[in-house]
Amino acid sequence: MSAFADHLKLMVKTFRRESHRVLPSERTTVHGADSMLMVLQLAMAEVNKQHQGEFKVGLSDVLMAWKHLLLDKLHLPPPGAPRLENSELFLETYQSFLKRSNTVDLTDVLAMNKELRAAGSDPEEPVSAIQLFEFLSGNMETPDLPDSSAPLTPSSQSRRCRSQIKMAVRRVFCSYLSLLVNSRNDMALALTLNVPCRSLERQAFTDIKHAARDRQTSLFLAVTSFVRAIQLGGKGYAPAESDPLRKHIKGLSDYVQFMDNLEEILGEIPDPSECGARLLAAIRAALVKGRSTEDPTYAAAEETTKELKERIVQLHQTQKQAANVDGTGISPARPKAYAVNHATAFGGRETVKVLMALLDEEAVAPLCGNKADLLSEDQPVLSGAEGTCVLTLFRSPEVSTGCSPESLRNRVQSRLNLLKPKATQRVIRSQFACTYNDEPPLNRVLDFPSTSQMPTCVHPAPKPTTSLTVEDGSNPDTEDTAAKPSSESRRKERFEVQRGVAPEQRSGNAQNGGGCPSNKRKTGIQMQSKGNKRKQLDSEQHTESENEPPEKKQHTRVSVKVPGKNVCKASNKKKLITGQGKLTSFFRV
Repeated sequence: MSAFADHLKLMVKTFRRESHRVLPSERTTVHGADSMLMVLQLAMAEVNKQHQGEFKVGLSDVLMAWKHLLLDKLHLPPPGAPRLENSELFLETYQSFLKRSNTVDLTDVLAMNKELRAAGSDPEEPVSAIQLFEFLSGNMETPDLPDSSAPLTPSSQSRRCRSQIKMAVRRVFCSYLSLLVNSRNDMALALTLNVPCRSLERQAFTDIKHAARDRQTSLFLAVTSFVRAIQLGGKGYAPAESDPLRKHIKGLSDYVQFMDNLEEILGEIPDPSECGARLLAAIRAALVKGRSTEDPTYAAAEETTKELKERIVQLHQTQKQAANVDGTGISPARPKAYAVNHATAFGGRETVKVLMALLDEEAVAPLCGNKADLLSEDQPVLSGAEGTCVLTLFRSPEVSTGCSPESLRNRVQSRLNLLKPKATQRVIRSQFACTYNDEPPLNRVLDFPSTSQMPTCVHPAPKPTTSLTVEDGSNPDTEDTAAKPSSESRRKERFEVQRGVAPEQRSGNAQNGGGCPSNKRKTGIQMQSKGNKRKQLDSEQHTESENEPPEKKQHTRVSVKVPGKNVCKASNKKKLITGQGKLTSFFRV
């Protein structure tokens, strides 16, 4: 197996040295077996969405299509098993994804090596198509490589989890380095966008994907162009307020700022070994920020940083020795005008060569032993929010139409959330809140309307106009008064005497010098009896309408006819004291 691994590395090294002859860009990266399988899963899900309406695919279908894909690309005879329904569309979408991302896979590397060998550059064939098929299928024994197998026994569950976390962390490190080399790698952006957590989850990735599709560009370029327009653009060049990416501007700015820091390290440090160590240290610091030393992600990041740093130093020494001996190795030609990331071609070019060699070595790693762990949606949580499953990220969060119900787990969780008691927080009210009811004051029904809304008199009574004549004789009012008990009659007599004095003084004629005392007494008695009857009438009306709204009080005017002069007097509540009438008539004169 070690001999085959060496042949495989030689094939990739030859491709990298002569890639400028067959590829338009020197920054083209190579997908390994794991990345090829993940890209195929995305391609199949995209085709299923176009024909069936759902962005999903079964694991068994992916594995069957994987076998047919390898046979088709390696030009090997097909097996006896029937093909899937849309096999040609799967292959077409797969190739389109690779071309859009400026990447190739190992089968493309083998085909390009055959083309270069036919041109006379390298007559020896290091790897055959059948060997590569066995290697990519996972059927070749690889006991001497670190990633050859994964423990599957129940007793080693913790070791299995640590192995998955380490594999995911190593994939994140390589994805960041791949973006420095090839910014059009959409798979690398999907694996690093929200690692560490930047609050850029499925909705943010979907908005980025739609923006890149509208502009016909890569995901990374869509993100950087949006952030640059926000930071540097004026009124006429800034994105519109309705742009969906404005909702994620903080997370996108953090991501672009982090990538700018890596680009700055790459361009400022000329030594590849030191530059690689600084790049790995910056990525490690971002991953372990806020984590304890007992966290498996922290340990995996430390271990991965140490391994990659040692490998970068070895690759740098190897390239220096090869350049000093015979001048062979990676082509020293400057990139073409249309090459990707040619802005960093002169600064940090040696480091870019080392990083590309490191990524090529990662691409020749064998396929993951447990394909279900690689393609499953239950990925290790590195961002603090959710796993790094690529299929989940590329699946757009569609609005539910009601045709397909939610999963049982989601329905149970939503039901439990509804049954949880919610703490009710009372609204802050004024200092007079104790006088309020729960319902708003405007919704109340007024029990007592204002005086402008009610009638002035519920039972209006005719205005009494009494004509009193001074004459002798008996009066029925006096008989009623005399029929009362003696104590009450004596009290009323005194009151009538006092009331009789005031009319006498007020209504007396100046020419006659006064009137008959008996007539005056009768007049006072008649006025007092009429006042008593009015009080009785008021008390009866008050008893009948005690539940009615309060009414306006009316003053009853009594007209008294006296020979020689008519006097109108208002019935007041206050009583006249002795001599008050005489003083009033004096001041009137």
